[in-house]
Amino acid sequence: MNTLARRLLTASPLVLVAACSSAPPPQAAANGEPMIYVSSARSPSSIANCLEDRLPRVHESKAGSATELSIGSGSDASYFVTLTPSGNGSVIRVTHGASRSDDPPEPELRFDVARCTT
Repeated sequence: MNTLARRLLTASPLVLVAACSSAPPPQAAANGEPMIYVSSARSPSSIANCLEDRLPRVHESKAGSATELSIGSGSDASYFVTLTPSGNGSVIRVTHGASRSDDPPEPELRFDVARCTT
């Protein structure tokens, strides 16, 4: 493998993580718009298990065919993750909870979502 190909392969995970670490515009969070909206080839149960292993205080529930995760304290979640099955895997939607708390910190959450969806 040539040097350029090696550099590209080495840098590709870093590019994904860097892309996931940007903060949404403040008005997007205020409107309840997703801070992360991606698709993955992994199943909802696989992503949920991965996030439960990586993040503290994850509570799982079902809403029809979707898996919903609340992250943070049970009564005042910091984030909500909806994992919806799609033809080729899952669609992942992450929004801030009403508390606007940052527990875990948003960069950590974005990193863990990126790791669990690839």
